[in-house]
Amino acid sequence: MPSVERSLTPQANVPLAAFSTIGVGGSARWFARAESIEDVAAAHRWCQERNLPLFVLGGGSNLIIADAGIEGLVLHAALRGVEMHSRGGDTLVTANAGEPWDAIVSKTVSHGLAGLECLSGIPGHVGGTPIQNVGAYGQDVSGAVDAVTAFDRATGGMTTLTSEECRFEYRMSRFKREDVNRFIICAVRFRLRPGQPTASYPDVHSYLERRGITAPTVRDMREAVLAIRRGKGMVIDPSDADTRSVGSFFMNPLVPVQVHAHIAASEPGPVPAYALPTGDVKIPAAWLIERSGFVKGHGEGPVGVSSKHPLALVNRGGATARDVLELAVRIKRRVVERFGIWLRPEPVFVGFSNDADVDYLHQQND
Repeated sequence: MPSVERSLTPQANVPLAAFSTIGVGGSARWFARAESIEDVAAAHRWCQERNLPLFVLGGGSNLIIADAGIEGLVLHAALRGVEMHSRGGDTLVTANAGEPWDAIVSKTVSHGLAGLECLSGIPGHVGGTPIQNVGAYGQDVSGAVDAVTAFDRATGGMTTLTSEECRFEYRMSRFKREDVNRFIICAVRFRLRPGQPTASYPDVHSYLERRGITAPTVRDMREAVLAIRRGKGMVIDPSDADTRSVGSFFMNPLVPVQVHAHIAASEPGPVPAYALPTGDVKIPAAWLIERSGFVKGHGEGPVGVSSKHPLALVNRGGATARDVLELAVRIKRRVVERFGIWLRPEPVFVGFSNDADVDYLHQQND
């Protein structure tokens, strides 16, 4: 149990744009770093005593911060440390929330462990991965999560949640849905084992085939994914404005087969889709966006669409959060008008209150 003696001395009015991979947003009214569970508990008490909101900031890779900034306390989760233990034929990897995500993937791959290899190159920290249920190239982090250790703000103590208790869905979990702001994730335990990598996406297959790799290892898969992501501007590079984004801004929509068939009947050429076990199909949001007129490299002043991938909305220099939102709204509206599909945003929007643009981006037609 965290010590009740720990104190907290936050800084005032700290600019936050540098803590976000897209580089927009105002300041935190109060700001502090948490390097231990005791720091997390102290931040919770500090906010309770002053009746202030608490926002936990991780790697800032999936975050849009309002130009007006964030009221209350922004707590930068910087808990570090990794442990690996064998249990039967499995390896349990426990990583604290502030560990850079790709470093964990690299570590597991170096040990020949399968389960995270397709999630290579995703920016951010470990603590954010179960919140979003991050996924890429046919692999979701929920498939590897064994348990999440978190500070429960409802009880004021630590708790451990099993993978089932996290209530994972496609790019979703209880942490992002019914329990927003309740839990502060401090560590994630992954259950992995040696095995063949997941290889289900055509561009991954093509990459491996071009190199004559017919039986890829997890290391081969990691290298393939990193190369593909770099080509799409999805690996952070400070020298490349095309990577100044939150990654994929919209989720790939899941639609009934009939919706896909209707679109295919009215569009020239094939309409890409991936069949799901539920009977629905996943249509790439990137294809919908490009067919709606927002091609790679599309620019609107300080913001635009990445020249490498239409799912990445980029800060070309000097953009505001409002600039980003307005472009996202135009894209979503155009896709609705052309295809009748309501795209869902991936990033978290913080500091916005009763904002018409944010409300529209979350709006669905069901």
